[in-house]
Amino acid sequence: MTGAKLRGKASRPGRRFAVAQLPAFIDNSRPTPESAGRKLFIHAATIATLLASSVYLGWRIVDTVNLAVWWVSVPLVAAEVHNTFGLLLFTLALWDIDVSPPWRPVDRTGLRVAVLVTTYNEPEEVLIPTIAATVALEPAHETWVLDDGHRPAIQRLAREMGARYLSRPDNAHAKAGNLNHALGIIEADVIAVLDADHVAGPNFLRHTLCYFDDPRVAIVQTPQDFYNLDSFEHERRGDRQFNEEAVFYRVIGPGKNKWDAAFWCGTSALVRTKALAEVGGVATESVTEDIHTTIRMNRRGWRGVYHNEVLARGLAPADAIQYMIQRNRWAIGAMQVLRSENPVFGRGLTFGQRLGFATTLFAWFDSWRTLLFLALPVAVLFTGASPIDAPGYLYGPLFLSAFSAQFFALRVLARGYYPPILSLVFEMLRMPAVLPATLAIFFPSRFRSFRVTPKGRQAGRRHTPVPLLLSVPAVASALAILWFAATIAGLTFTSYDEKPAVIGSAVFAAANFFLVLKAIARIRDARFASERRASVRFDVLLEGTIAGAACSIHDISLTGARVESSQAVAERPTAAPVTLAIALERETVRLKCEPIRPALNGHVFGVRFARGQRRAIGQLALALLNSEAAYAPPAETALPRAA
Repeated sequence: MTGAKLRGKASRPGRRFAVAQLPAFIDNSRPTPESAGRKLFIHAATIATLLASSVYLGWRIVDTVNLAVWWVSVPLVAAEVHNTFGLLLFTLALWDIDVSPPWRPVDRTGLRVAVLVTTYNEPEEVLIPTIAATVALEPAHETWVLDDGHRPAIQRLAREMGARYLSRPDNAHAKAGNLNHALGIIEADVIAVLDADHVAGPNFLRHTLCYFDDPRVAIVQTPQDFYNLDSFEHERRGDRQFNEEAVFYRVIGPGKNKWDAAFWCGTSALVRTKALAEVGGVATESVTEDIHTTIRMNRRGWRGVYHNEVLARGLAPADAIQYMIQRNRWAIGAMQVLRSENPVFGRGLTFGQRLGFATTLFAWFDSWRTLLFLALPVAVLFTGASPIDAPGYLYGPLFLSAFSAQFFALRVLARGYYPPILSLVFEMLRMPAVLPATLAIFFPSRFRSFRVTPKGRQAGRRHTPVPLLLSVPAVASALAILWFAATIAGLTFTSYDEKPAVIGSAVFAAANFFLVLKAIARIRDARFASERRASVRFDVLLEGTIAGAACSIHDISLTGARVESSQAVAERPTAAPVTLAIALERETVRLKCEPIRPALNGHVFGVRFARGQRRAIGQLALALLNSEAAYAPPAETALPRAA
């Protein structure tokens, strides 16, 4: 199952089940504003931590840095300063996450709206639900499929589902170039941008168009969320589903409204075309064209709004390779933007906007701090060098108190989206992708290529190789712990003159070893290896018929299903085609399919849907991902002159 809970729907009279159960995704709506008491607690906790950390750092810098071994003592104090500076930025950025302009639903609008679905190489099973949901949106709009893959099959798919299709002669500047080409052809006041895998909910336009009543608003961004809850970045913790990106999209993003610093995050967003025209279109100089374009808009007086309600869901990286490709691209883009736009010190931005960009862009350097915390205990254990010129009984408790208080303050600021151990594991997982990418700020010419994140599982790969930036620290930490034990036993040439510092380093090395092993285990986990089915699977409880006999459906995707039926159907020849009729709330979807797995006890078997049933698959996709919307594609529209 994807991890979504099952949502019950009343079944039709005379059916075998009282309730038809479809996937239900939690944590969708706009959160309830925080109480005054809760805000006071968060503010008091973070301010107290910052004050205590400042006093601690002053003591550390003035009285405890052992310059005799500067090569370990200076990096250690630098990492501690970085911790406190990051906490300061996040405290300011997340001071209030409830600020939002006036809001209302929009059922009719005078704006010309075009929803643009950008695609390059995504398969049909990824695109079908996106197009189906987009065409079904209200109020009135045009849906355009912008295909940089130049695929006739996708052109037919768009036509069949009621969307318009647009391609271009080349793929210059990747997604940014694709959008700019479309902006020269499509006539619209507002464009909504969706990546190929992001399925819009029925209120995507209704709940966001109102912000354009303010003539200064250029961008409305909504959270990115995901429907493949078995992805690499998802993990269930008790009754909650952890998503590594949630802390940004449900906390950091909303916090930017207070500072007028919301920015475009690529997909699940609306953009005013007048603002785009004023800055010369979507920026093409970096691989993160979204934030880059926002900075240019801000400098001309345009502003963004963050609407904290999940209104579209896409596909999160399914394995470690996809995850690292994506994070590497984002980090490279951040460095390109820092170098070319200088949003922290350059002209034309407000203090709040500078703060918003600094919090996001400088966060990519956290991987250097992670590397330092991995390397320094190893260096101390192998050499015996003590970076602290202070008694262990004094430094140890003070360091642990400051470190723990900062960790607690970050958790409080994250409003529950920061599970402690799992978050530290993901810091390790990001490091191999992000740390090399930060060098783009010094060597921009070496980091110009745009790598599209693959969607879905990659066939034929059983396990992902472990990056050297994880395997080397794991081996080094293990050897350092063994060396420590051997040295204590008098079996090495190393001398430990400062026992407290060395013991503390051994504890940290052991903790690091544990976290790195957890990260490696996640990379190698069979859950994130090759997929058993071509598209995301959902646990459901639906009723219907197969070959005319009553059946129930317990597991379904957009390419196949697991069906329980009568003995008569189960005994049909394996390859014989059959029709599966699935009873949904408003309609019955009929799909041609063939059994692909032998029956279990004569009752349960798998079926594969025949290709070419796009409209029926679109109906099924809306039922699974977006059951509130009725799929009724309009009559086919004439293709534009550049199709």
